[in-house]
Amino acid sequence: MPQSPIAAGEQHRAAPDPVSARAGDGAIRLLLVEDDDGDAMLVREHLADAGLVVDLTWVRTLDEALDHLDVDCVLLDLGLPDAMGIGALERLLAAGAPAVVVLTGLAGTDAGVQAVATGAQDYLVKGEVDGELLGRSVRYAVQRRQLEHAGRELYRGMVRAEETNRLERALLPTPAVRDSGLHVGVGYRAGRDGLLGGDFYDVVERPDGTVLAMVGDVCGHGPDEAALGATLRTAWRTLVLADVPADAILPLLERVLASERARPEIFTTVSMLAVAPDRASADLYLAGHPVPLLLGSPSTLLPTQSRGRALGIPVSGGWEPHRLELGDRWRILLYTDGILEATVQGGSGRVGKAGLLSLVDAIVASDGEAGPDLLVDRVLHDVRALHGGDLVDDAAVVVVGWRK
Repeated sequence: MPQSPIAAGEQHRAAPDPVSARAGDGAIRLLLVEDDDGDAMLVREHLADAGLVVDLTWVRTLDEALDHLDVDCVLLDLGLPDAMGIGALERLLAAGAPAVVVLTGLAGTDAGVQAVATGAQDYLVKGEVDGELLGRSVRYAVQRRQLEHAGRELYRGMVRAEETNRLERALLPTPAVRDSGLHVGVGYRAGRDGLLGGDFYDVVERPDGTVLAMVGDVCGHGPDEAALGATLRTAWRTLVLADVPADAILPLLERVLASERARPEIFTTVSMLAVAPDRASADLYLAGHPVPLLLGSPSTLLPTQSRGRALGIPVSGGWEPHRLELGDRWRILLYTDGILEATVQGGSGRVGKAGLLSLVDAIVASDGEAGPDLLVDRVLHDVRALHGGDLVDDAAVVVVGWRK
């Protein structure tokens, strides 16, 4: 049997190409699927004439080609021993082929047009090809494939960004408060990975003037916890808007948690404040959550006599409110444990409750009349500065205040 001009699998390099289709001076990895020795010889000569830098692998059948698709471009003959016509191209593309340039001997037919419509980057008619045409077709095919890949990645990125925006809108709601005399500020900072976690918050005023505020924290980190936090926040607002009594909200929220959580060990902590219509008192509900602060000179932790278990913990006990007599002027700060767990300058020490009280007192002393939004921003900023960078855990802060 005569020796073929190109031994199957031979690596071939032509003269360097001054305009490489790949970054730097790397060769284009090219797979030739051609069963005719003479046509394979012509392809080799055309590549040399084109000045392309290529690593050429030659196979005779489609079955062999399917094992060599880790390349930049495939030159595919449509008349192979084991595949004919557009069916050969379809099999190649279905197997994950990169850019494909079809070689056809059928001039004057619609075979080439069908090939491009099927997914080929280009088609060339045997007998009408020269080095310049082949080199240009291969370069453009690789470039177009790279642009298509970049376009798909951009689209996927846009879809992910939109999904993140929808999640942010669910997790980071706008307080629904009509009373202009009630001062409300909210803020959220994602953890070090920059993704939203399971912290959530909300503030809603009912038609009778009662204002309910809460912060919550789903244990764990990741998209499942973030989605569960969004679900619980939405369920909480729904219960508030449905005028469910304040003392019935946490039991119902626990039922939502039990129904929606991915694993039975997932639990959620919540701190909820129900401010009376006259603003002189409020009921505090604690479900395993850090105790809110009453801001002042000095600031203090609110009472914890009625502290209850976290939602989703299979132990007895419920959530009894603790009545707070607030008076004519007050501000309460609710927060998640990302604030307390922040380390101090990267060391082993934590901010903790004492550190948070000291930090808040310093803010109140310097900006005692600051609005609630500015106060929230200062707390988040100063905790981050104390930590020395982005927080490891998510942090949510809500400030509710009243001045008669």
